[in-house]
Amino acid sequence: MKYFAFVLAAICLSLSAAGGYAADTPGGIATEVTETVVTVMAVNRKARTVTVQGQDGQAVTLQVPAEAQNLDQVHPGSQFLVRYLESVAVAISPVGGAPSADTAATVQLAPKGAAPGGVIAQVLEIQARVDSIDYKKRTMVLKGPEGNRVKLAVDPGVKRLNEVKVGDMVVVAYTEALAAEMIKR
Repeated sequence: MKYFAFVLAAICLSLSAAGGYAADTPGGIATEVTETVVTVMAVNRKARTVTVQGQDGQAVTLQVPAEAQNLDQVHPGSQFLVRYLESVAVAISPVGGAPSADTAATVQLAPKGAAPGGVIAQVLEIQARVDSIDYKKRTMVLKGPEGNRVKLAVDPGVKRLNEVKVGDMVVVAYTEALAAEMIKR
């Protein structure tokens, strides 16, 4: 749980730049956190895989990183509390520039001897140019760093769309984080 809070704080700090844009320019942030309990169905220590089953009955096999030191504590029947965070921040870039993309990731695992668990987080930030915009239909076409064009519908919750102009740079930060902690019995 403390790992999740630590990484969540780091993610919020990494998104503060996008949040700063949103205060002075059109944009917004949407975040969703999901929590569930999964049960370990099988452990393959040699292949470093664990098969877990969610509350919906669906089984998933996960690769355990070599850095994870507590796989010996995980057995069929073990349960993990899992939290998944997904966040998207969108803002007009005040600095302009060229379309670009960047990714940052972090992994925080429980120390040897502690309850198995950890956090994996990834942030993808894309800067794209507004190629066209239809204010009445609330759609825009963005041109990405590889020259690809994507047509997007703009949510009615996005205020001040009328201030966005062709040629503006839009910054999109997409964050995913997964935290898992073994439930002690």
